[in-house]
Amino acid sequence: MTLIDPRPGMLAAMNQLAEESGLALDGAHFAANLGPPLDVVLRGFEAPEERIPGLMARFRAVYPDVVVPNTLAMPGALESLQAARSRGARTLVVTGKFEPNAKLHVEAFGWPVDVVAGGHWAEAKGVVLREHGARVYVGDHEGDVLGAKAAGAIAVAVPTGPCDADSLRAAGADVVLADLTEFPDWLASL
Repeated sequence: MTLIDPRPGMLAAMNQLAEESGLALDGAHFAANLGPPLDVVLRGFEAPEERIPGLMARFRAVYPDVVVPNTLAMPGALESLQAARSRGARTLVVTGKFEPNAKLHVEAFGWPVDVVAGGHWAEAKGVVLREHGARVYVGDHEGDVLGAKAAGAIAVAVPTGPCDADSLRAAGADVVLADLTEFPDWLASL
């Protein structure tokens, strides 16, 4: 929940998947702990390994109609992207989300994002960040901090997702802001 708050749609999509599959998938728990890749989440719900590919495909199929229209922009998201662009920086979204669905969110909000790279988690985000020469990476999860560190970028964290400020600091965040509304001023001071 760095740029977006997809919790209402994520809850609904996971509950729909639970109903369709007959598995004990907990939409409320899922929505409260966003971050890890979907296959990891499904394993955490003890979904049978052989069913995970089909469950992922179904979740991704309902996502555009269930999650995207029920997603809110986080306060300060657009202003943060604009602040980076006004300094001549390129904007890059690196996410664990399925890339086509991540792009739908960016398009739905009409945000000035240069690159969307989906399907990356924790240190794997660092590979993409390094490829694009990222100097700063903002995230809301310990996995985002690990990705920034793996890329040698400044790890800016916001405790607007499942991780609190203390856990983000413990993971190695260089800067912890209250939320994205503080990012433009922080960036201007960099």
